[in-house]
Amino acid sequence: MRVALTGTPGTGKTSAAAELDVPVVALNDVVEREGLWTERDDERGSLVADLDAVEAWLAEEAPAADHVVESHLAHLFPADRTVVLRCRPDRLRERLTARGADEPAAAENAESEALDVVLSEAVAEQGRGSVYEVDTTALTPGEAAAAVAAVFAGERAPSAGTVDFTGYVE
Repeated sequence: MRVALTGTPGTGKTSAAAELDVPVVALNDVVEREGLWTERDDERGSLVADLDAVEAWLAEEAPAADHVVESHLAHLFPADRTVVLRCRPDRLRERLTARGADEPAAAENAESEALDVVLSEAVAEQGRGSVYEVDTTALTPGEAAAAVAAVFAGERAPSAGTVDFTGYVE
């Protein structure tokens, strides 16, 4: 089984993934290490992933056994279940600036979170019945990982559309 662990930057994907007891494919690291990108986005300080190349890499190189694919892009690739980590936009902005993001980038990500951008993409790509939202605003990484593990184990029902941060739209 493949579980996609996705969400806006700053929602806690990498921290939760580090607490899981299943193999994790850190997709952003793979994109950089394997050269699966088309250009550098200097404005955002990131690489633009070559989605076709990433999908081909996952088909050939991802573990055959149960695993998690972690990235803000993970929902764009085939998965059995997709977990979208969410965080209240004002808290997300604080998290991002605390780890060194500039204010425009933090504001852009907070707005994306308020507008459900990743959730909407996940539902469009994977279908509502295989998308699970987890609000990490007040969770520790271990608690977020436990929620992901419950999805992995089939102990949670799909929950797309249960978290609403639209009141934070500026």
